[in-house]
Amino acid sequence: MRSLDIAGTGMQAQQTNVETISNNIANMTTTGYKRSRAEFQDLIYQNMRRVGTTSSDTGTIIPAGAQVGLGVRTAAIYRINEQGTLEQTSNSLDMAIEGRGYFQVQLPSGETAYTRDGTFSLSDSGTIVTADGYTLIPPISIPQNALTVSVDTSGQVAVTTPGQTTSQIVGQIQLATFINENGLAAMGQNLFLQTQASGDPNVGNPNSTQGIGQVMQGYVEASNVNVVTEITDLISAQRAYEMNSKVITASDDMMQTLTNLSRS
Repeated sequence: MRSLDIAGTGMQAQQTNVETISNNIANMTTTGYKRSRAEFQDLIYQNMRRVGTTSSDTGTIIPAGAQVGLGVRTAAIYRINEQGTLEQTSNSLDMAIEGRGYFQVQLPSGETAYTRDGTFSLSDSGTIVTADGYTLIPPISIPQNALTVSVDTSGQVAVTTPGQTTSQIVGQIQLATFINENGLAAMGQNLFLQTQASGDPNVGNPNSTQGIGQVMQGYVEASNVNVVTEITDLISAQRAYEMNSKVITASDDMMQTLTNLSRS
């Protein structure tokens, strides 16, 4: 019976849906996290009576036909790249991006990764790095005797040192934007990698005319997960899973009835 396979694809789809929702809920406090949404497509159809074919020698056309769908499949899992709430931390090395853009960091492999997580620290040599020790690109070093570190909205990093009355610029933060942010490949650790689908990065200074967002020092971007929405979606997915399981139960009962008839 087709209904067994169809309901099976429905249960698999809702399992993927629940897994996506559970990952959103698990990351509701992850800095810079963007919630995901599962999208589905119907599978191919079997033609029991093809629409548009002739039904008689006089050329009459079948107006509707008869097609039976074979279920559902996961088409994509999209990231919803809306701005998360900016939370103040008062830490001079915490930075949030207001608007479009990603910080660039260098991986141990030499590749460039991209992140919205602006919780930075200093390495033993004074270089600005991520929580995992990956260097911010372009590299910025803070002098050991620096008294204060300031970052303006355009990404310019300045420090004050003993005996100086004016601040000294030590680096410029640059952000990268992509024409298709959903084309970035998530690799965990709040990092993304460029793919053919994302296109090449457009790198520039924050708060510029290139559509790049601005840097907010002393803030971090919170996750954009809405718990109420996720719980509502979770209940809907659970109900859909249960209904597909009932279809399997009903189909099994029908097959049992046929089996009993064949024995009688």
